[in-house]
Amino acid sequence: MKFSVSVIIPVYNCESFIEKAIESVLLQPEVFEIIVVNDGSTDDSLSLIEALQKEDDRIKIYHHKNAENKGRSATRNLGIQKATGNFIAFLDADDFYLENRFNADKVHFENNPFSDGVYNAIGVHFYRESNPLEEEKLRLTTVTEFIEPCELFDALLYYKKGHFSIDGLTVKRSIFEKIGYFNEALKVAEDTELFFRMALKCQLKTGVIDKAVAMRGVHDFNVFNNEDLYNVSKLNVYESLIFWSIRNQIHLDKIDHVLNVLWMFEYKQNTSLFKNIWYWFYLFFKNSSLLFTKLSIKYFPVVRLRQKLFPFLYKQ
Repeated sequence: MKFSVSVIIPVYNCESFIEKAIESVLLQPEVFEIIVVNDGSTDDSLSLIEALQKEDDRIKIYHHKNAENKGRSATRNLGIQKATGNFIAFLDADDFYLENRFNADKVHFENNPFSDGVYNAIGVHFYRESNPLEEEKLRLTTVTEFIEPCELFDALLYYKKGHFSIDGLTVKRSIFEKIGYFNEALKVAEDTELFFRMALKCQLKTGVIDKAVAMRGVHDFNVFNNEDLYNVSKLNVYESLIFWSIRNQIHLDKIDHVLNVLWMFEYKQNTSLFKNIWYWFYLFFKNSSLLFTKLSIKYFPVVRLRQKLFPFLYKQ
């Protein structure tokens, strides 16, 4: 299979960063096309992209119907649907690739034809002032150790060895036939939920993890600066993953792991027993097939909290 890469860039009001992002992609000889999807930008992003397009016809520009702003998931999904390369990579509009971004990926797929994808490390580039502590914290936050594909899901779910970044991922275009597209109901952490699905159903291999292949732009308008928003999104991500896992007949052991993480997160957020019972009733009735498994008993709050609720039964 020819190593031709379609790079998908979702764009919404990124006039300060978009030229640097696109120019970094144009330097990569493996890039077959750059799919730029304008998500209803109201600044000068589109005019800057059109100027670059005149210089390189690999740049292809798409819009949502009626120039709507539909969010990152829908925007990336449109890009996937329009892509024609055998491989797909992503780049956020405020990030950029480093030189030779795809060199190791090309070798990987030549040597591993049955691999579905490869993940690499990314670094950070500060567009604002920073301090040494912050720079060290964000230096390499992606996966830092080799992980066997069969162990990848648990490693990502429990954050054992870091996490994925969408800028460092290269996958076969056919992978989306296995796992579906980005969940458009998720406004934040939609890429995290997709990574979990990839880890469950695909053969993803460790790539370059000791140095960055791309840089994430850090500035005052980053969504990941909003910690409250991300905490709310975690709940939605775990719920979405459970629903998808049931529909795709993922083994109950894996669903058990997701429920365990969800339980720990929900319990920390919600100390009321009544609210916990109500939430878990809602979750299991929405996924009725789980009602007839051992998991419905295992995660019922009264059972889960039995030692705390009935300590006298457990006294020696």
